[in-house]
Amino acid sequence: MDPTQASARVLVVEDDATVAEVVGRYLERDGYQVEVLTDGAMALARALSSPPDLILLDLMLPGMDGMEVCRRIRGTAPTPIIMLTARGQEGDRVLGLELGADDYVAKPFSPRELTARVRAVLRRSVAAAGSKPAGEGVLRAGAMELDTTARTVRVAGRDVSLTAREFDLLAFLMDHPHRVFRREQFLEDVWGYTFGDTSTVTVHIRRLREKIEPDPAAPTHIKTVWGVGYRFEP
Repeated sequence: MDPTQASARVLVVEDDATVAEVVGRYLERDGYQVEVLTDGAMALARALSSPPDLILLDLMLPGMDGMEVCRRIRGTAPTPIIMLTARGQEGDRVLGLELGADDYVAKPFSPRELTARVRAVLRRSVAAAGSKPAGEGVLRAGAMELDTTARTVRVAGRDVSLTAREFDLLAFLMDHPHRVFRREQFLEDVWGYTFGDTSTVTVHIRRLREKIEPDPAAPTHIKTVWGVGYRFEP
């Protein structure tokens, strides 16, 4: 069994009983410990009192919607979050990513695709948690300094707060300067997917620019190569 599955606890927050039952069954079959809740406020309390290893979070919930649950969790804990959205809710998906969700899956979805996403997000989370003490790997570009082992970023002497996925994406870019990557390559190399919606990459690139670039509209480091993808310039 994959080590990320051996003891992983997944909190499924979904008020559709059929969807929750199918998701829970597939995850349990893959070896995960699954808890299902149907109310946003109850899920928030549970996630904060006994943090799971990953949360599958529906957007449309009674009591407190998924966006608010995500925002409050992100204010206190780095727990990985995958949002479940209706296929037509593109604006909601983008907002969810901007609030710090690690990924999203649009309904209707394949349970196999969902479990693959769960494995990929958990794998990244486990890798980040296993980082070695600071001082063993530092990447620099202009006024920016990224410590790959402490997982910290400073720009012009100020600390910059990044989500786990934003950090992984920036580290990947800085480790491959001048090289152009397609969005599909980022999904495979950073997200660990061989499939997925490339708008996820676009949102994360925009968020990174807002956090590290002096002028996000005219980026110095993360350049767009039109019709291809992105490259990093030190």
